[in-house]
Amino acid sequence: MKDTVGAVALDKHGNLAAATSTGGLAGQHVGRVGDSPLVGAGVYANNETCAISCTGDGECIMRANVAFNVHALVKYKSLNLHDAVVQACQDYKDKITGDRNLIALNKEGNIVFQFETNLMFRGSRKNDEVTYVAIWKEE
Repeated sequence: MKDTVGAVALDKHGNLAAATSTGGLAGQHVGRVGDSPLVGAGVYANNETCAISCTGDGECIMRANVAFNVHALVKYKSLNLHDAVVQACQDYKDKITGDRNLIALNKEGNIVFQFETNLMFRGSRKNDEVTYVAIWKEE
């Protein structure tokens, strides 16, 4: 695998979960640890607020603690999930370059797909609703 796969979930008991698996970046130093295994950087879940899985420039995501930042903006600033995601991706943008892309899900079952690239393979399903699947930004 050469790309990132992320997932967020909400079970019938109200538990949130997030997971991120990545193929990493080509040409990196042996032993490099990216953002995916760092809770708070590339992945985070808290039953009080939301679950987040990130993809993009790992070093950028680590420095900005993007996943935890989304949670903190929801919890401490009472932002809705969409606004928290947008702000977390913009924080430090002037100091830290790189793509910040993510999926987020809150305890009400609302999902946000945020990405700065032209495409991101994504999908979601809620209960018996029609499955949403998309690739391109405008979908």
